[in-house]
Amino acid sequence: MQLQKKILIGLAGVLLFAGIGKGWSELRSNPADKGAAPAEATDKNPAKKGGKPLFVSVEQVKPGTIHVYHQALGNVTSFATVAVKSRVNGQLTAIHFREGQLVKAGDLLARIDAKPFEAQLAQIQGQQVKDKALLSNAVADLDRYQTLLKQDSIAGQQVDAQASLVQQYKGAVLSDTGAVESAQLQVAYTKIVSPISGRIGLRQIDGGNNITTADTLAVINQISPIAVTFTLPENMAQEVSRLLDQRAHHGLPVLALDKGNTQVLAQGKLLTLDNQIDPATGTIKLKAEFANDNNALFPNQFVNVRLLLNTLPQVNVLPPVAIQHGSQGDFVYKVDAQNTLHVQLVKVGSSDGDAVAVLNGLNVGDRVVVSGLDKLRDGAKVVVAGSKGKPSGGNEFKHSGEFKRPGAFQQSGEFKRHQS
Repeated sequence: MQLQKKILIGLAGVLLFAGIGKGWSELRSNPADKGAAPAEATDKNPAKKGGKPLFVSVEQVKPGTIHVYHQALGNVTSFATVAVKSRVNGQLTAIHFREGQLVKAGDLLARIDAKPFEAQLAQIQGQQVKDKALLSNAVADLDRYQTLLKQDSIAGQQVDAQASLVQQYKGAVLSDTGAVESAQLQVAYTKIVSPISGRIGLRQIDGGNNITTADTLAVINQISPIAVTFTLPENMAQEVSRLLDQRAHHGLPVLALDKGNTQVLAQGKLLTLDNQIDPATGTIKLKAEFANDNNALFPNQFVNVRLLLNTLPQVNVLPPVAIQHGSQGDFVYKVDAQNTLHVQLVKVGSSDGDAVAVLNGLNVGDRVVVSGLDKLRDGAKVVVAGSKGKPSGGNEFKHSGEFKRPGAFQQSGEFKRHQS
């Protein structure tokens, strides 16, 4: 009996598992049990199959000006850097500047105790007065001796000796004059003045300390005007040199931007190129000048430099986001009057911030898609945003082409690719 029960229980288990498997198989094979799939999931292009049109934003091709730039990393350098030192040794009695102050050439910066030098000057001046008196007396004696010589009342040898004495006193007076001028300079050097105009740095010696000619009181950097040095590839040297010669009076415009490459710090002009190419890097060094009236540039600061190489007027321009990239080249989605999409191959040129030049493939007034690009297909119907299903003239795309555009950048005329 127990054996029969075990056999019956085993058969019941096998039948149960078989029933469950068959039911699961039928459930998977019957799509009605899962519910109908959404039309969007089975139709990858509803606009092309008569489904709901896709909404897009468009821009019209407009004429504009494109600036062609070369961008490089530049280093701000001062035209003049002076370490302020004392020209005499002595005690620093007064400081007449604030750290970081803008100073002009000739401004008083500090004083050194002048009493020792004034005393030395007085001593030399006293010796000068003495020698002048001796010279005056010797000259008077020489005049008398010469009169007596004419009367044959004195020997000629005595007259010659007196004339020699006069010359000695003249030499002594000249020596005294030089010594007095030297002592006066020493007194003048006790006033330390600024040799150039610029911004003075941190004070390195405090008042009351003894200062020598080897010590540096502070460093002054000329900051207006100021220079920026940067490099160009050697294959651009001839082109830039030619452009610089053509615009010798005005120079090539240069922009200095911050590290984020978004804010224009200063605008200047290219001064010159170096006279040799660096063989280690294959580049040539350039120097630009900036007025720096707003004191935005500091010596040794790193900035992004944009050198304007060319200007392309009245070219067809588009926002860079409209340009797509495929195996056949660059293309855009063009929208016709019936709001139907067409894939249009284009040839793009230089870019300038929010605009890129379209050399061929489009005409002024053509509408191209700038947003909603992810599900578009050639021949699909679209609804232009803001047009309520009717053909729209598109958004008004404006490109001013102004030089001071923070985002303006094109290196060597090559098109900078923009990802949509």
